[in-house]
Amino acid sequence: MRTTFFSPDALTRTYLMRATDALASATATYAIPLLVLVTTGSTALTGVAFVLEWTPRLAAFAFAGTLVDRFGSHRVFRMSNFVRATAVALAASVLLSLPDAGTPTTCVVLAFGAISGLLAEVSFVAVETIGAEASRELGYAAHRVQAVQTGIDQSAMLVGPLLGGLLLLAGPGVLLALITLLALLAAVAVPLHAAETERSPVPSNLLTGCRTLRRIPALTWLVGGLAASNLATGVLQAAAPIMVIHRFGSSTAAVGAIWSTAAVGSLAAVWITRRAIDRFQVWPVGAVTAAISTAACTVTALAPNFGFYIAAVAVVMSGEGALTVVLRTLRSRLIPAEAFGSTLAVTIILVLLPLPLAGALIAAVPAAQLPHLLLACTVLQGAALSACFVALRRHRIDGTPSRLASTSAESAEPLGAR
Repeated sequence: MRTTFFSPDALTRTYLMRATDALASATATYAIPLLVLVTTGSTALTGVAFVLEWTPRLAAFAFAGTLVDRFGSHRVFRMSNFVRATAVALAASVLLSLPDAGTPTTCVVLAFGAISGLLAEVSFVAVETIGAEASRELGYAAHRVQAVQTGIDQSAMLVGPLLGGLLLLAGPGVLLALITLLALLAAVAVPLHAAETERSPVPSNLLTGCRTLRRIPALTWLVGGLAASNLATGVLQAAAPIMVIHRFGSSTAAVGAIWSTAAVGSLAAVWITRRAIDRFQVWPVGAVTAAISTAACTVTALAPNFGFYIAAVAVVMSGEGALTVVLRTLRSRLIPAEAFGSTLAVTIILVLLPLPLAGALIAAVPAAQLPHLLLACTVLQGAALSACFVALRRHRIDGTPSRLASTSAESAEPLGAR
């Protein structure tokens, strides 16, 4: 594939693309269920909206990576955001001609949520691939690119819900207009010359991604460790309202305070991780972060009062932010460029799969037994992350480009082979 030199201006444009795309996605993700609640007054339909928004998101990974590998990350990013802007504008115009409530209005909002969720993940795979291209070009500074991108994502998650809630007070039209504007800004930020990326010369699909992942043991261990960590984090997040209200006797507002505190802590952790990797390399930082995150997750299960609990949750989520930088840095270097999109999609699916499992576990376990469930998941997390970083050390993965390149080369075989 054609290589691209990422000048400082090009890198800044990449960050702008990611920021506008991430803010559009985060605003829509958190505002659509609120929009359904406002237009229908039904909590059941609000839950349906959440399901309809996230089901296409997971399905999108089945083909998003293939699109990126075949047509180029910049082209797919631009087109997905143009289509999203068009869909949002169309939904806004239809809602203006409909009553404030009723079946037609509900159907339009639900359909918009499903389409918006699908396009959000397609654009995410594309912009993640663009970030990986920048990381490969910058070599030893790859973790800095990934730290900035993780910080952008965390900031969008912090600002998006607040922005969506405030704009919804002004009316659904204002909210949808902002999402349209953000999607358009993301699309036009793509350099015109970047749209001519060459197509992948090899077949690209989820099976290709699975084969690539299987040929890179270090990446397999990394994804496995992060999947186990996500299970523990997912159980923690799903159990938080129950723990806060029923165990500690606090209000629903306290639940929001937990995640606001965690988001700020995560942003700080991303900045600290970047500086730490500059000095100590990826492996030591990742190993220490994994240990701290696992210990903090244990404290959430044993916390004697709400103060200990909120502090432990903040540390856990900060650890997740730091581990995300580690994952993205190593992933951007380990995955071959010609199959990056399809392999990225597979890694994302594997890392996200534990989240619905976490919800199922919370539904199946009585509230009084949740601390025991958290402890069990923490033990699994600690074992998986320990095995992960031991394996990374065995494969001599320290995050430097030369080591990572040699690891990929050792496992090389034709991408189309079985």
